[in-house]
Amino acid sequence: MRIPRALSLLVGAAALFSTAALATPASAAPVAPPPVGTDIIDGGPASYAPFAVRLFNNGTPWCSATIIAPTWVLTAQHCVSDTAATYTFRIGSLQQNSGGTLVTGVEVVTHPAADIALVRIDQAQPTWWEYARLGTPSAVAANQPVQIWGWGATCLGDEGACQSPVLKLATTLVESVSSFDWLGGVAISSTRVDGISAGGDSGGPMMATSPVDGRYYQVGVSSTSNRFDWCAYTNITVYRDWIFSVAGV
Repeated sequence: MRIPRALSLLVGAAALFSTAALATPASAAPVAPPPVGTDIIDGGPASYAPFAVRLFNNGTPWCSATIIAPTWVLTAQHCVSDTAATYTFRIGSLQQNSGGTLVTGVEVVTHPAADIALVRIDQAQPTWWEYARLGTPSAVAANQPVQIWGWGATCLGDEGACQSPVLKLATTLVESVSSFDWLGGVAISSTRVDGISAGGDSGGPMMATSPVDGRYYQVGVSSTSNRFDWCAYTNITVYRDWIFSVAGV
């Protein structure tokens, strides 16, 4: 029996870390995944991910996300459910607290039945920016290795005390593309290979190399996990029409 938990997390004050800003033009986009470090719980660092975004709730590190268009960020619905909060996003840095560009969310659009949301930001990112490329259903299948990314906890137990200051990634193996997310939407469930998502990774991407064209696509948004060997990411490939209706991509 799965015992899932949503992955957003209230985190205390974080220390500052050195800057490692990213500003790679779209023409340099990889078509294969970058090398995978150690597992996500142990805080294996990513070396390249201009599409990755850190989400803050009233200044507190909160969730992960991706930039998918000049003025739109994709994340988990449960990460942006507080209508009184001010959500800010650090884009273009591997570091949680420095580098890149800090922008503010000005509009939140939530899906009516799945754990995904789109947030419009107040500063358009350059048109050459490398946004997350969104996949179609053919990009992901059962028994396929995929990568998960986020700034969440690197330990079990007190997750607020071990949030990663740098972006992490790990590999998991797809179990099903028709599982359920935290809100009952369609999800991709996967099992641990060298890591698993935890608190603070919510909203972050699952990326897959398409068996059809060999390109690297975002196929999921982190929704829930048992913190040990299983996680579920909202399957965005089945919600592409909704994403297009809001963000135009």
